[in-house]
Amino acid sequence: MTDNTGEKEGTIKEEAGLRDLLSWLPEEVLGSILSLLPTKQAASTSVLAKTWRHVCRLVHNLDFNDYDHVLPPEEEECGRKWNLIRESFRKFVDAFQCASPIKKFSLKCHFRKESEMAHVNGWICNAVERGVLEMSLDLWTTCEVFLPCALFTNKTLVKLTLGSHIDLGNIPPGVSLPALKSLLINTIFFTYGDLCNVLLPGCPILEELSVRHVNCEGIPFCISSRSIKKLTVYYNFETVITDMPGMSFDAPNLVSLDYSDYALEEYPQVDLESLVQARLDIKYSKLIKRPDMSGLINGISNVHTLILTPASADVISRCVKHGLSLPVFKNLVGLSFWGDNKRCWKLLPYLIKQSPKLYTLIIHGLDDYTCDGTMHLVKVNVLHVLGCGGTARELEHLMSILGGVMVDDGKILQTHDARWSCIIEVQDRVRFLLLSKSSC
Repeated sequence: MTDNTGEKEGTIKEEAGLRDLLSWLPEEVLGSILSLLPTKQAASTSVLAKTWRHVCRLVHNLDFNDYDHVLPPEEEECGRKWNLIRESFRKFVDAFQCASPIKKFSLKCHFRKESEMAHVNGWICNAVERGVLEMSLDLWTTCEVFLPCALFTNKTLVKLTLGSHIDLGNIPPGVSLPALKSLLINTIFFTYGDLCNVLLPGCPILEELSVRHVNCEGIPFCISSRSIKKLTVYYNFETVITDMPGMSFDAPNLVSLDYSDYALEEYPQVDLESLVQARLDIKYSKLIKRPDMSGLINGISNVHTLILTPASADVISRCVKHGLSLPVFKNLVGLSFWGDNKRCWKLLPYLIKQSPKLYTLIIHGLDDYTCDGTMHLVKVNVLHVLGCGGTARELEHLMSILGGVMVDDGKILQTHDARWSCIIEVQDRVRFLLLSKSSC
């Protein structure tokens, strides 16, 4: 019995030693492991052993989110629970304030009083002092927010995300973000002109800019930067579009544009001479019955790949009806087109005619084809028909577009002039048609 007991004790000690092998790892390795965990879980490891008590020094990806702790007003018992939650959250974040380097810092929190902003600014400044590379701030409050000047003069920051529904007032002068390459703004209110006149000039190597405004007036009305290469603009607030002076893009080195908005009265300046890819999702509004999109359409005429949503196809077709002449898209080789009404489908042959180098055409919404007449897509080398189920109606529409097809067992389609072959394929459970010109 004694021998067995001794053996068991030895085995237990041996297993305990094996389980604590992680404590023998270098701090750099432990930090990398812990940074893969959510910050709350990483913090819970501090109880494992004495060497893990200061785990906050090891984690270089910090993610703080009070969303799960926020209660609706009717459940707060006159604010008592709210105060307890806020105090608990502050203590949790404060525990991670130190001097060790970090790479990412994400903060999502709610606050109701301006006095609480002092804690938020302290956390932001600590992250800046620790050489943070990526920062994401999602602050929810009805108070005006004054972010610390240190955030706008950070020498290490590479990516900055600001959101949402907060008023930053005046951006402090002297912005200097020499390493910033990516800036994402989600429903942030600036003083008029501050984004392009104060913030962007302080970002000399900025490559990616995203400006999103939902259920609020879209500002700015002009986006100007000589360094950005990728731009996303999403404005969605119809009731104020009559007050907007138009939209301008001054970005001569821009490569990719994704623009969603309501069609405006004019686009006075569009300088996008280096544009390669563009996606337009421009919606028609009765508030502006005759929008003038000539500035925008001419400004993107150098594009190589163009994606048009049904809304864009519809509003461009309306503009054509009222006198817009499409420019020659001299570099366009790929067009993705989605039609859902007769106006859209009437626009497609006009676009093809104005695109002498068009090689690939992607069509969506064939089932909604409502236009009579043959398009004779003689300029297109490859035709994709997405979302096609191979129904008789869809094949009839395809026949109308191509000028007649022959069907063999519902799988292979051939035009009468033998220049097109088509195979119905299945990828990711979605049937689509892939047509290409025969080598002969």
